[in-house]
Amino acid sequence: MNSFLRFRNAVVILIIVVLVLLGCLITTEISVQAQSTPTDAVTVDGRKLFEVTEAGQFSAENRAADANLILREAVRSPDSVKVEIVESNQLPVILVNNRHLLTVTQQDTPTGRTKDEQAKIWVQRITEAVQQGQEERRLSYFWRAILLIVLSVFGAIALHLLLGWVWRYWSRRLVPREANHPETGAQPKGIELFLQLTLVVVRSLLWIGITIYITDLFPFTREWSRRIANILLMSLTSPVITIGESSYSVINIIILISLFFGVLAIAGTLTNLLRSRVLRITNVSRGVQESIAVATHYSLIFIGTVLLLQIWGLDISSLAILASVFGVAIGFGLQGVAKELVSGFVITFERAIAVGDFVEIGEFIGTVERLNARSTYIRTLDDIVVIVPNSRLLDTEVVNWNHQSSASRLVLPVRVAYEVNINTIRSALLKVARENHDVLKKPTPLVWFQGYGEDFLNFQLLVWISKPRKQFQIKSDLYFQIDEILRQENIHIPFPQRSLNLRSGSLPLELSPKLENSLSQLSESMIALLKSQLQKDNSNGANNQAAKTQDEK
Repeated sequence: MNSFLRFRNAVVILIIVVLVLLGCLITTEISVQAQSTPTDAVTVDGRKLFEVTEAGQFSAENRAADANLILREAVRSPDSVKVEIVESNQLPVILVNNRHLLTVTQQDTPTGRTKDEQAKIWVQRITEAVQQGQEERRLSYFWRAILLIVLSVFGAIALHLLLGWVWRYWSRRLVPREANHPETGAQPKGIELFLQLTLVVVRSLLWIGITIYITDLFPFTREWSRRIANILLMSLTSPVITIGESSYSVINIIILISLFFGVLAIAGTLTNLLRSRVLRITNVSRGVQESIAVATHYSLIFIGTVLLLQIWGLDISSLAILASVFGVAIGFGLQGVAKELVSGFVITFERAIAVGDFVEIGEFIGTVERLNARSTYIRTLDDIVVIVPNSRLLDTEVVNWNHQSSASRLVLPVRVAYEVNINTIRSALLKVARENHDVLKKPTPLVWFQGYGEDFLNFQLLVWISKPRKQFQIKSDLYFQIDEILRQENIHIPFPQRSLNLRSGSLPLELSPKLENSLSQLSESMIALLKSQLQKDNSNGANNQAAKTQDEK
């Protein structure tokens, strides 16, 4: 499994590096094309045949527009088209149905080829393109194209489903099962998110390719799709931002942003390799490892960004104005974010709080899971992750149970009755501390006699533990053991007692004459009622006895 993970990390790094290099090559190609001689394309039904340059007073756009108009009329004609070459002023001239199409100049000819050879090549391309255009306007071709569309759509649907199956297969191979298990509640891993994103991208490219293929089957849709594509390409490649002496288009900016995310991915991958392959085998603490990893991560990002801008050809000094604007933005709108970032760096290098420390921040108690630039992740005892801003760790009091020492003291109050021998309770509590495996032997446990209470003797058991995160569990286990040994030793825990002393034989209460008269009448009525009920019961008993005697006779 470790070899597989190493192979996976190597493949990810290789893919990112290849994407970065491709981005640089694409940018260079776009820059070269932007700096080359202006040309325009001669097309037939949206198919590019060749490019022409300016000639004398005619620009490349004018020459291409005139040629495209003549070819459009020729391809729509049902008659055969005659394409030939004639010589005029020692230059080859291409005629289409005896109409002047183009004059081949030296600027149109690449190095190592004559004007006549270039003219013959263009004539052959024009002839083939016109014949193909006339063929595509016949009814037989239309029905063949419809059949190809149906087959291509069904093939795309099948490939769409196949891609989903392949991606699910590799997702199960590359992502641990815990991340896919619905009962564990684990969040998807980065590799799974990457696979999902690539699946969406590949499926989108598939349907874009099918759409381009379908529109390329018919002359009118092909021409309009090429026009739309040219408009989009022009809008993406036209300069929109000028920094110093360099101008940048939308596609340049998109590629630069993509390469920057590539730098972030490479920095993150290298940092993870450093954390898992190098720092893990050292004997330094987890907090030191995390500090080194964070410093390495941001250093790689800074170095990679500077190198990327230099390769891009961007003058760093020209960013002074942008940096000043960014500083003003931080001062007004981003001061909260800047405060969190600075706090994160202070915490990282000061190391007052490190990953793995058991801390108490206000109402939150838990273990520090991660230290980010802006926030800190704390996993509470309820296994809930709390995201705390870094500035709060510097502005408020933080109890760090692991700072400089992992030993922490627990205090357990114990109250017993007055009749208990204090030496007996002391020995019992120390025995409990010695028998618990989570209690440290050094420092030794202590029992303090705190004093006399109203109805109890007050003791405290002091123990030291090395796992502050388990302090509540350890405390509960100790109390269970204390209760068991107190029952064994017949040591009683006193109940709260209250004494009431009366100074005279009567309560100091006075009743009004009217209330006394009412109470005496009520008591007399109750007595009379009880007497009548008793007489009635006696009479019924005598009658029943007489009836029983009569029956016996």
